[in-house]
Amino acid sequence: MPIITCVEDLRLLAKKRVPKAFYDYVDSGSYSESTYRENSAAFQSLKLQQRVAINVDHRSTASTLIGQTVTMPVAIAPTGLAGMQWANGEILGARAAERFGVPFTLSTVSICSIEDIARHTTAPFWFQLYVMRDRGFNTSLIERAKAAGCSALVVTLDLQINGQRHKDIKNGMTVPPRLTPANLLDFASKPGWMWRAMSGARTFGNLAGHIKGGDGVIAISKWVASQFDPTLSWDDIAKIKQQWGGKLILKGILSAEDARIAASLGVDAIVVSNHGGRQLDGAPSTVDALPAIVDAVGDKVEVWVDGGIRSGQDVMKALALGAKGTMVGRAFMYALGAMGEAGVARMLQILQSELDVSMALSGVSRISQIGRHNLFQRGSNTPVTRMAHTSFEAAIPA
Repeated sequence: MPIITCVEDLRLLAKKRVPKAFYDYVDSGSYSESTYRENSAAFQSLKLQQRVAINVDHRSTASTLIGQTVTMPVAIAPTGLAGMQWANGEILGARAAERFGVPFTLSTVSICSIEDIARHTTAPFWFQLYVMRDRGFNTSLIERAKAAGCSALVVTLDLQINGQRHKDIKNGMTVPPRLTPANLLDFASKPGWMWRAMSGARTFGNLAGHIKGGDGVIAISKWVASQFDPTLSWDDIAKIKQQWGGKLILKGILSAEDARIAASLGVDAIVVSNHGGRQLDGAPSTVDALPAIVDAVGDKVEVWVDGGIRSGQDVMKALALGAKGTMVGRAFMYALGAMGEAGVARMLQILQSELDVSMALSGVSRISQIGRHNLFQRGSNTPVTRMAHTSFEAAIPA
């Protein structure tokens, strides 16, 4: 068993164990991937302020997210095709998150269904909704999430059309995978993955049996591609909020103006997100966008952030810039591809340990004590919003 000390160890192990098409699906961005790389580079450019001779003997990473008590202010983000990293991956991820005490978010385009997760967990999980052209199907997904006892609905706003990801096109990334000579050779080199894949679900669990046009994987894939809705508006969000009637989180906010609109609708949280650099390449990093959004909405709505978070130190930096919580997507997928359920549990342990140690060495005992004073300021007493950083090549591997 390899010794895993950080998320980067999990990434390297996943790269060895997961077929290239599915690993690249996770470890890539759109077009030149500049925003994808910038997300991590921006976190690395921020420095923490060390403090000493402060009593930090009794520390806690516990917090709340939209009123839910959590072991640390981290939620597992919605990630498509998690079940192709490791068989039944969404179930495994949800179970690990439940045991650890953080929220798990199931994607619309997951391999395991809403009902699958509900059967294998006891704590409420969250469900992520892509708004489709077929509004009747949106309604059915919301009703299924209600029936499964989901405690929050996460609506993703930044996928009205699909960003082009060059690696997916070159790899022929499909579900199930296209059986090209290159893919067959790659699969043959991953016998553990192939053996597990035979026993797991291999289609879009939330869609099969619920859409028009057939249940075949090809038919479902074409339907999904045609259903992302460029007409999505704030009026649609208001209607979804009324229909859902519970905790509502909006994911994909990058501007202060959009954040103010979202807050005016009375949603419970917004996630500062650029879809992990998979949509608008050239958009700012989430760290760059975060402070202005926090300042714009104040206490009207909880502000969270995702994109580029690979350590507990990244979590602390996000909190120092004013985020109430964070979401991790790629770190979860690396962990899942590397070691399945045990990998996800280990990833969460790593993030909490890194957060705890960073808090101690910064003179902080409680999450509520973290603020901009915890960021190092080069030659200035002005609160840090973003430190200058070097080239993209200096970023840690994503």
